[in-house]
Amino acid sequence: MAPQDHRITLLGKPGCHLCDDARAVIGRVAAELGVPWEERDITASEEDREKYWEMIPVTFVDGVQHDFWRVDENRLRAALGA
Repeated sequence: MAPQDHRITLLGKPGCHLCDDARAVIGRVAAELGVPWEERDITASEEDREKYWEMIPVTFVDGVQHDFWRVDENRLRAALGA
């Protein structure tokens, strides 16, 4: 699967400094590889809040949880086949 065939989702919240860091890494990698990505606000979903609150930011690749607390750029690239 080519990198651009993947999708990254960041689950975070406003005012979260770790989310800001994750956003920067994901944005850079996604732009370089042409991978679409989206961000979901954890405060908008009771289900997300209950399941992931202690782990934000949480990164998903193709809907599968990939990382939490921090985004490792090399691990993200590897998951995207880059």
